[in-house]
Amino acid sequence: MYNSIPLTSKSANSMSVNKEIKRVTTRTVQEMKMRGEKVSMLTAYDYSLATIVDDAGVDIILVGDSASNVMAGHETTLPITLDQMIYHAASVVRAAKRALVIVDLPFGSYQGNSKEALNSAIRIMKESGAHGVKLEGGIEIAESVTRILAAGIPVMGHLGLTPQSIYKFGTYTVRAKEDAEAQKLRDDSLTLQELGCFGIVLEKIPALLAKEVTESLSIPTVGIGAGQHCDGQVLVIHDMLGINKGFKPRFLRQYASLYDVMNDAIKNYVADVKSADFPNEKEQY
Repeated sequence: MYNSIPLTSKSANSMSVNKEIKRVTTRTVQEMKMRGEKVSMLTAYDYSLATIVDDAGVDIILVGDSASNVMAGHETTLPITLDQMIYHAASVVRAAKRALVIVDLPFGSYQGNSKEALNSAIRIMKESGAHGVKLEGGIEIAESVTRILAAGIPVMGHLGLTPQSIYKFGTYTVRAKEDAEAQKLRDDSLTLQELGCFGIVLEKIPALLAKEVTESLSIPTVGIGAGQHCDGQVLVIHDMLGINKGFKPRFLRQYASLYDVMNDAIKNYVADVKSADFPNEKEQY
């Protein structure tokens, strides 16, 4: 769909965004793996933030069920509903002119049976305009993945730490450190590829295992807490920008401290209102 076009260099050690790509697709992402170009992925949940993310050249915007945490204040991702995910996804799609938009199927919308999974995926595609969906799990969701793919809907897998199963795990610690779980992850990754998934998120697993899995697959892997050898990386936008105060796991590189910047700005606004400094004569009609 797109020709491989050399990227312009920002410096000797970094590469700029490929501005020639008009719309990132699942095929684009596949081509990026083939030529060794890393895939950038960030979450977004609303129009304004998604506009900024898209303009910055992020390849994939994930409308994650992490909205349950960062937008609604829930302790886990479990409470968010399909209707709420569609609302967030539609807001992001209206902003995204270049990025591929992938939406999490929320807990309870696909685990029950494959027909329910298909209906959930169809609703997301029709009502939000998104470009694909993401599901957590391996062989246990194979029937749902197959059915969704048969309808022509792109599917991204998610293995390792799967937050929708947090009460099963009982902890957010690194997954697949033991041989049995590591082998299941290897098997599940190959199963998802064989079913037709266009990519897989690997969350919070040992870096060497992520490297092995990435090299064994022809589809791209996107890591979060899975080391540098994945084909791409994803972070929650609120974590990466430092909007969430106090959340700093090892895998997070915080690129800004917006909590402090925004807090200071709001304090200045409050002070100006209290002192009758705002609005001044130039700020009124």
